[in-house]
Amino acid sequence: MEGHRMKTALAALLLGIGLVGAAALPAAAQSSVRVGGPVAEPQVDRDGPMVPTQIPGQSRGDSWHAIRLGEQGTVSIPNKQAGVLIQSEGEAWRAVRNGPLSDYGSWVLGGILALLALFFLVRGRIRIDGEKTGRTIQRFNAFERGVHWMTAGSFVVLAVSGLNVLYGRHTLLPLIGPEPFAALTHYGKLAHNFLGFAFILGVALIFVLWVGHNIPSRHDLTWFLKAGGLFSKGVHPPAHKFNGGQKIIFWSTVVGGAALGFTGVQLIFPFSFATLEEMQLYQLAHAAIAVVMIAIILAHIYIGSIGMEGAFDAMGDGQVELQWAREHHSLWVEEVTGETVRHGHHRTPAE
Repeated sequence: MEGHRMKTALAALLLGIGLVGAAALPAAAQSSVRVGGPVAEPQVDRDGPMVPTQIPGQSRGDSWHAIRLGEQGTVSIPNKQAGVLIQSEGEAWRAVRNGPLSDYGSWVLGGILALLALFFLVRGRIRIDGEKTGRTIQRFNAFERGVHWMTAGSFVVLAVSGLNVLYGRHTLLPLIGPEPFAALTHYGKLAHNFLGFAFILGVALIFVLWVGHNIPSRHDLTWFLKAGGLFSKGVHPPAHKFNGGQKIIFWSTVVGGAALGFTGVQLIFPFSFATLEEMQLYQLAHAAIAVVMIAIILAHIYIGSIGMEGAFDAMGDGQVELQWAREHHSLWVEEVTGETVRHGHHRTPAE
């Protein structure tokens, strides 16, 4: 009987030790984590391969900070620029392009269209004030007109395709759908790239042909003081072959066209002349200059078409009504015909 009791007591003791040990295991597992105490460093397999985000002697935070700043790594492929994992300037480029550039550009283009519409409603079409003579005088020859239309035609295609790149995703895409928009953008890009060279050639020829007629003179100051007579009937300040307003168009086309050509070539041939950061700056400059140029050319198109009677003939068949020439380019008429024109008045003396 006594032996049986000893066996029962021993079994109960062993069972109690087992239960206590089982309950102590979770506590033992948690005892290695100490709040506020030192944290054990993870074990790194020094003999195993290096984790890609680890650089010997440099913390992971410092490594990613350097990568974020555009640090150049090494690659085994020919394109060494692939060693730059993050190009942070691209983020700034995108913010400017989709922000201020897009917003201000829309205000500039919308503003010039509104001003031209308001001017037409208030002033109407600028008519020839004096009595028409029925005689014409040659203003531009065939070669000059050909250069003008080559430059103008290429610029229109460049402007439309360029505006599609800047605004098409938010304007045309919802209207015409993905497939037509993709096709339009694709062929617009091809036209933009190839016709850009025609535009560059046209700007160069325009400079050679007319730079001698576009040197500023004292008569331009008078022209600007009288606003070219655009706001008053019967007011026609004297002007040579190109008046003050046309000289602004000329120099805007030459300087702006040269800037567009330079920046455009950098973008057509990427990495041939500029780094990625420089190309991003060139793209922003290209778009900003193009928007300003489009606004200026819209005003030029307006005056040369519906805005002024007789103006389109200059680039149509090259012949303009003599009375129109007397009113808008009196000094040039004197140089060509030798007649004396009464400057600033819409009537001419008897012949």
